[in-house]
Amino acid sequence: MPTINVQMFEGRSLEQKRAFVKAVTEAACSTLECGPEAVDIIISEVKRELWATGGKLWSDAASS
Repeated sequence: MPTINVQMFEGRSLEQKRAFVKAVTEAACSTLECGPEAVDIIISEVKRELWATGGKLWSDAASS
């Protein structure tokens, strides 16, 4: 039962991802009253050049 899809910029460490999925799993279990084995989390890492906000690529924002 829940599958949580997360998109984030690439570059975070494995330790950060571990801490993130642990915290999200705990929040899901607490809120949805389920066991951790029921929670799936899929992390998709995206390059800054493939993500835009307000009509500007994030890769361009870093050089501005």
